[in-house]
Amino acid sequence: MTASRPPEQLLHPRPEGLYCPAGDFFIDPVRPVPRAMITHGHADHARAGHGTVWASPQTLDIMAIRYGEAFCDTRIPVEGQTEAGGIRVAFTPAGHVLGSCQITVEDGSTAITVSGDYARVDNPACAPFQLAPCDIFVTEATFGLPVFNHPAPLSEIEKLLRSVAAQPDRCHLVGAYALGKAQRVIALLRQAGWEQPIYIHGALQRLCDYHIEQGVDLGDLRPATTGDGKAAFKGQIILGPPSAFAATWAQRFPDPVICFASGWMQVRARARQRGVELPLILSDHADWQDLTRTIQELAPRQVWVTHGREDALVRWCELNQIAARPLRLVGYEEEAD
Repeated sequence: MTASRPPEQLLHPRPEGLYCPAGDFFIDPVRPVPRAMITHGHADHARAGHGTVWASPQTLDIMAIRYGEAFCDTRIPVEGQTEAGGIRVAFTPAGHVLGSCQITVEDGSTAITVSGDYARVDNPACAPFQLAPCDIFVTEATFGLPVFNHPAPLSEIEKLLRSVAAQPDRCHLVGAYALGKAQRVIALLRQAGWEQPIYIHGALQRLCDYHIEQGVDLGDLRPATTGDGKAAFKGQIILGPPSAFAATWAQRFPDPVICFASGWMQVRARARQRGVELPLILSDHADWQDLTRTIQELAPRQVWVTHGREDALVRWCELNQIAARPLRLVGYEEEAD
């Protein structure tokens, strides 16, 4: 593709988020706006209160589950391509969570792909990442440092299962965020051959049910509430949101091994701060190798970097003679990985 005018005329940052003036819409705005296109259902990207929302059907469903049916005035489900104000828009799977998409805006001379959050490792809980060719690639940089090199997901699950086998009198309490990570951990456990029931905190139930409705095999899930006492959970795996671990909810389990599934578990200090006994390095974001590989494969004319380690990735681009700049967008969290 050949760009004939500054790409900032097609898409540029505003306090609300990335704005396309020709189409009069924002992508993942952090404030309520009349017209929004949403990459995925995590709370720092998908917020309630917009007028019209374009998103994948699954992201719209997830927003309704999390915020209620009235989360926006008008929903427009998008599968593949659509148009807004004469601007062509394409939604391409991002491999991050169920329904997640990259959004490409194109005016006939310039194409800009906004990755949202993305991952390139196999994830049985969502559609795999696809390259979305473009002139300008807007990439996340959550793990945009060379030190972040995530291990194979199944190797982390096998580490969990070895710990379960070695400590049959204890339960394993796995912290996992409610959208995406919890379902991915469960699906990976099934892939690894764990056929026993998996117990879940009530906060995970509705989103797990939705994944099952969408065809994700999560096996036998049971509520982590039973009148049989602590003994019933010996040797079992229980999932809950990390916030529940500091509550009385966690005290019902027998001598639990505290686990946490997150890309941040590669940082030992973070694991220690959370009192994690068994860190599981499982990320739904691209690590350094996949961030740089994606840029090389797309070979865009420019790279714009947002939310994360922007400066390091911009520097890598410069060293590889790729024009790049940080966007300095605010309002996108790094923690919910």
